[in-house]
Amino acid sequence: MKTLVFATNNAHKAREVEQILGPGFEIKTLKDIGCLEEIEETEPTLEGNALLKARYVKEKYGYDCFSEDTGLEVEALGGAPGVHTARYAGDAKSPEANIALLLKNLEGASSRRARFRTIIALIYDGQETLLEGICEGRIATEKHGTQGFGYDPVFMPEGFEQTFAELGDEVKNRISHRGIATEKFKEWLLNN
Repeated sequence: MKTLVFATNNAHKAREVEQILGPGFEIKTLKDIGCLEEIEETEPTLEGNALLKARYVKEKYGYDCFSEDTGLEVEALGGAPGVHTARYAGDAKSPEANIALLLKNLEGASSRRARFRTIIALIYDGQETLLEGICEGRIATEKHGTQGFGYDPVFMPEGFEQTFAELGDEVKNRISHRGIATEKFKEWLLNN
């Protein structure tokens, strides 16, 4: 059993990654290692924020670890919310407020094309590695479904007529940005 520290306090993300990695991997969160402070995401890119969090845990707690940063990039909004995805409607990180602002900002837009992009930063045996997962899709005109978290009720992956919140964990984990990045991560772990 490989134990890995995931530099997050988001239980949904930790559970999702543990499901994708499957048996043989145990995921510990920041809370599990006693890291209760908020790690400020101050970098202007997803790559920078993912590395910042992983380096913080390695430097302060000594654990090999991984971190991720995910952005929703909407074509009609010039790539926004991007690096500000979690705080799109403010520092409260309210999924409801974020979705409401996104739908408002897309009113009348000719294109609803969007993509989710996940960057995983891994620090393992003194080596830093970046892995990327992208899921193309579009933003629905209203919320659909009750599963998942974040923007899942409005993101429709390419090739599907349902949102992530309607597709369920098994399908979402197979096709999502985080699923793709985590599969690359799993492959890296098994080969190193």
